[in-house]
Amino acid sequence: MCKEKRMIYLTGIGMGNERLMTQEAREVFESCDCIIGAERMVQALQAYKKPIFVSYKPEEIYGLIKDHPEYQNVAVALSGDPGFYSGAKKIKEELFDYCVCTVPGISSVIYLAAKLGISWEDAELVSIHGRKQNFIYEIARSKKTFLLFGGLDCAREICDKIHYYGMEDVEFYIGKYLSYEKEEILHKTGAQVRPEDFEGLAAAYVQNSHPEKRVCRHIEDEEFIRGQVPMTKSEVRSVSLSKLVLKNTAVVYDVGAGTGSVSIEAALQSGSIKVYAIEKNPEGTELIRQNCRKFCCDNVEIIEGTAPEAFLPLEVPTHVFIGGSSGNLKEILKAVRKKNPQVRVVLNAISLETVREVMEAIEEKVLREPEIVQIMTSKSRELGRYHMMTGQNPVYVVNRQTLQECRIY
Repeated sequence: MCKEKRMIYLTGIGMGNERLMTQEAREVFESCDCIIGAERMVQALQAYKKPIFVSYKPEEIYGLIKDHPEYQNVAVALSGDPGFYSGAKKIKEELFDYCVCTVPGISSVIYLAAKLGISWEDAELVSIHGRKQNFIYEIARSKKTFLLFGGLDCAREICDKIHYYGMEDVEFYIGKYLSYEKEEILHKTGAQVRPEDFEGLAAAYVQNSHPEKRVCRHIEDEEFIRGQVPMTKSEVRSVSLSKLVLKNTAVVYDVGAGTGSVSIEAALQSGSIKVYAIEKNPEGTELIRQNCRKFCCDNVEIIEGTAPEAFLPLEVPTHVFIGGSSGNLKEILKAVRKKNPQVRVVLNAISLETVREVMEAIEEKVLREPEIVQIMTSKSRELGRYHMMTGQNPVYVVNRQTLQECRIY
């Protein structure tokens, strides 16, 4: 029930040209007592000759409505459609005391798709306007992606990352000043696109003719760029990642990241996962950088340093994989538990010295109630006309699992 009987209309005005405003939106502006909106929004509504307040911040809008009880029907003008990357959600939360009605509008994506004569129900929709989004992940894995953005900084970021990750062959259709007299749609490849192409009010359709189609993002060992740095092998990597039980909101520390094989496979599970690849060896950090670039992993941040000291400036982890601890296992476990007592930890132990550290951590209650799995794998090799199995070193996969996690998973 609304405590306040006044009506607030969150109204989508489309892209700005009055011709593309819906009839319902026109009726709201004709009948309302006042209009609130960002400067560009309200400039397009001067013809309705209503009292106008310039504001787009939810708390300011709430204050204006509260300070003017004489206005019983208030229209809040929003660009595009209120349900598509607009401020409507936060405004509605702020106006919980009031009766709020949402009036749809035509978004720039719908308009640009119509102009290009393509469907948009099978496209990825990404906004990097005032927010951090892993748009590289979506472009690399989707045939069709729509980007919403604003400002020169966004334009530079798009161009820099498209060039850095080698996406020169994707095609950009950049809609500028859509619905206005200056409307223009540019068609350029990733190799040709420049920041100035995105100036002004713009949205873009990105077409990738060769998107990554693998559903399970497992990478064969041979695909990684290798050096003299140790790497968690394919079979052990698969089991270790399954024990991590990653969510799409995960923040992962990969401690002793080596070549970055675990970091990259974890990051490729979802574009919203954040991975910190922590490695002290400069050769290792360079290999991680090269592999991230090869596999278009924009959600891996490389931290050159030694754990646990390297954890200090990082955000709180939800998941930690320890592939190498340099004799600091107990200190690392204590540090991650201090950051998040409910953190999920998976570690690999190959040498007997590391196994001893694990047992000491268990005895000292640093590692509580772990599950320990031993993996022993063999691979075939040709020996004359025979095929022989060659065993690899056994690996202990240690998983610290809380009771709460046991219930969930």
